[in-house]
Amino acid sequence: MVAGHVEMVLFEQSIANPDGIQKPFSDRVIDAAEKTEGSVLFNVRIDGDAAIRRMAAIGYGAAEAAIVVLEKGGQMRCALVNGEACTLVTELSAWESLPLSEHARIEYRGTATILLAKLRSSGHFS
Repeated sequence: MVAGHVEMVLFEQSIANPDGIQKPFSDRVIDAAEKTEGSVLFNVRIDGDAAIRRMAAIGYGAAEAAIVVLEKGGQMRCALVNGEACTLVTELSAWESLPLSEHARIEYRGTATILLAKLRSSGHFS
């Protein structure tokens, strides 16, 4: 149900812009988190993927998160994760909480790629 609520907020955002200009991805994710009583866990760039440009997570307690992706065409999609994928979300959240000086030194792309692959193999973002 959480993913459905996030999708509804993203839909509201898409029809609420009469001039057709969308807010940046990070602003839209923050807005969705606030409106669904979640918190942004991470927001990362996805390099080298044919379809996805960015990926973020909105957390809802210790065992549930909604993953929001920005496709190359500008469309945003959402999926709920739990179980094994939450470990990857936790790793990316830990990276996000590091000081910026550590971001350059510690790699996140491998974890993000594995998470995206797990989501695709379970039928999301294909």
